[in-house]
Amino acid sequence: MKKIIIVLLSLSICFAINAQQKAGTITYERKVNMRKTLKIQDEQMMAMMPEFRISQHLLLFSDSISVFRLVPEDEAPDPFAGSGGGARMMFRVGGDGGDLFKNFAQEKSIQVTELGGKNFLITDTIKQQPWKLSEETKTILGYTCHKATRKITQPIGMIRISTTNGSTTKDTSSVEKPKTKEVEVVAWFADNIISPAGPESYGLLPGVILQIDVDNGATLFTALEIKKSVDPKELKEPKKGKIISRQDFNKMMTDMMSGGGGFGNTIRITSGG
Repeated sequence: MKKIIIVLLSLSICFAINAQQKAGTITYERKVNMRKTLKIQDEQMMAMMPEFRISQHLLLFSDSISVFRLVPEDEAPDPFAGSGGGARMMFRVGGDGGDLFKNFAQEKSIQVTELGGKNFLITDTIKQQPWKLSEETKTILGYTCHKATRKITQPIGMIRISTTNGSTTKDTSSVEKPKTKEVEVVAWFADNIISPAGPESYGLLPGVILQIDVDNGATLFTALEIKKSVDPKELKEPKKGKIISRQDFNKMMTDMMSGGGGFGNTIRITSGG
């Protein structure tokens, strides 16, 4: 009888291990509350601005590597369609850039980005994230997820505004000296998807993050679909571009900002047509 119990326990452990997913592809919806994120007080500008900026992103991952990328929006609907012309606004917010590659075993990240017609590979160290784990759970796409929370410091007030009328663009930029605020991040990670991956810079939890809420709905990532496979070729480290440290890249961006170049969140207002 003891032998039978031992065999059954061994089989249960094997089944539990086999049930754990260690690689896959996740499609997320990112929903950014533009009015809350940009802190715009001008009523006329607020009236022209859609409340939410919605985009889709992919997370390709294994147990030690992940790649996070934006899904192209070439066929995305125009949020201003049917408005009858007049002023229109286009947005570029953080996270709309190139692939973010992470090698957790080497504690290294590489952000692929383009600036001034040149490709850059921004290298950085993956730092520990002080998550507080909770016993609270909920189900997302059939996966049991545990809650984790942490505080982060975010820059605010870094906004550029440019007005376009026909073929002429007037830069009426208003870029304040960067300020910061502390906000709460709430993450839900899947118990049975064993990888430290997650959207954007978030991760380093006992399972893949399927939902993350930054600053009480200012930015919300939610998993829409989970596939249990990933093309290994998609997990290769990026090589095309000039290698630069995060510190040096930030300095270059700061210099461009002071010289009138683009930086941070961008609002473009198009008049007419």
